[in-house]
Amino acid sequence: MSESFDYVVLGGGSAGCVAAGELAQDPNVRVLVLEAGPAAEAHPETLSADGYKYAFANDAVMHERFTVPQRHSGDQRFFVGTGSVSGGSGSVNGMVYTRGAVQDYAQWPEGWRWADVVPDFEALERTLRPHRRPPTRWSEACISAAVANGFRRADDLNDGNLGNVIGYEWMTYEGDRRRSSYVAFVKDAARGNLVFRNGARVHRVVFDGRNHATAVEYEHEGEHKSVAVGREVLLAAGALETPKLLMLSGIGPGQGLRACGIVPRVEAPAVGQNLHDHPNVPLFFVSRGHVDCQYPQLYSFHRTRESADLPEGQSDTCYVFWPAPSAMKQAMQRMLPGKVLPPGLYDGPLKSAIRGGLDLAFGIGAVNRVVDHLYGIVVILGKPNSRGSVRLGGADPRTPAIVDPAYFSDPGDMQTMVDGIRMARRMSRSGGLGAWRSQELMPGPWNSSDEALARWVGKNAITTYHFAGTCKMGSSPSAPTDTRLRLRGVTGVRIADASAIPFTPVSALNAPSMLVGLRAARYAREDASEQVSSRR
Repeated sequence: MSESFDYVVLGGGSAGCVAAGELAQDPNVRVLVLEAGPAAEAHPETLSADGYKYAFANDAVMHERFTVPQRHSGDQRFFVGTGSVSGGSGSVNGMVYTRGAVQDYAQWPEGWRWADVVPDFEALERTLRPHRRPPTRWSEACISAAVANGFRRADDLNDGNLGNVIGYEWMTYEGDRRRSSYVAFVKDAARGNLVFRNGARVHRVVFDGRNHATAVEYEHEGEHKSVAVGREVLLAAGALETPKLLMLSGIGPGQGLRACGIVPRVEAPAVGQNLHDHPNVPLFFVSRGHVDCQYPQLYSFHRTRESADLPEGQSDTCYVFWPAPSAMKQAMQRMLPGKVLPPGLYDGPLKSAIRGGLDLAFGIGAVNRVVDHLYGIVVILGKPNSRGSVRLGGADPRTPAIVDPAYFSDPGDMQTMVDGIRMARRMSRSGGLGAWRSQELMPGPWNSSDEALARWVGKNAITTYHFAGTCKMGSSPSAPTDTRLRLRGVTGVRIADASAIPFTPVSALNAPSMLVGLRAARYAREDASEQVSSRR
């Protein structure tokens, strides 16, 4: 091995950058980040606050993958791509920064409750410095519509009270720059003891005879390489890739590993299980007023299905008011090919043809005039009961994992979505939006019964890219990860991303993912200090 580092972080996304930046504050340790995607600097849109729509449509900075056909969604395959670039999904998303609700963290283990994590969020925010966008005429009309339907206008969506509220979300930008965790914790800090290596595809973690992590094997610039690990490996590749890396390393469900020709080192049946996400469905309306907004900057939360088994005051649904002029063309260029093309044709010339056709269409003045009056109300399932899995597709690291979120396998999830559509329709006709005389385009008034709306949801739902839970933490031995984020059954490995989240918050997942990365780094430092003290 030509190299040795104290800490090796697998994945340079939102959580991994926080973990690496925190670890590198100690000048006496060396930290290596292995990121599969390219450098953000090679794709400037990932560093620009206004570039989010272009980043989302850029294949070069997205890890493209699809689910298996979803039985409760018309057998459609969902596009579940995530950011593959310095900063990960935090470099291609809408920059939303929301902590979640008090009730969300009541489901997490002791030591991770709301009062426990608020100081950690405050520490993140001192470095990230999130901002809110100024109001517009259209955004204020949306707030008025929500208030008319029982929502409360909130001054701060990060105070933990997300019961039936609407407000302007915090966003990770500053001026004209996106302030992702890569920018805030790695790029701006510029620490000489932190090496960030792009284009590095990790193959596996190497263990000694005592199941202690000693090295990481990876591929970089066409060469197979190995780096020695002095202290710990921190897995931060995301809830879809972290369990895959563990399984490639021999840690996971024994039967599945053997089927791929991998000898199990540690049989851990729960690795890759408990996958859950926030599916959503967008309703579209055309109004007489001009949508004068360039960012999806409003977030709202509501308890839509009262019979849901949730604590009092816990919202189960999110509503995002989405201004079509902000990114309609790029959103369609990203999502439409996956919706209309069969798997065998997706990576061929037809995808480029569809995107090129959209370019031409949006060059027509009449099309843009319609889009200028178009908006969506996105209904997001905030507290899903459905649980899926990530399984190994083969022993080759290039073989995609088998991703099955099992969307809507719990019937209550679909009922919540149907009820949410009815709420979105009421808001489109209420308060300030009522004065805009909106006409519903999708799903259309002809879809009125619960059965018709459920069919429409199944055909039109998409992901919100909030994948969590595949290496969930907990005090029970059945949880793959303990509450200090150490992977059970081995030593020297810590989970540092949303894989460890046992129950997803009702809101966006970028901030909670960074929370996990922050704590993983702290726990790693504390454990290293204890080991030094014990040797004295």
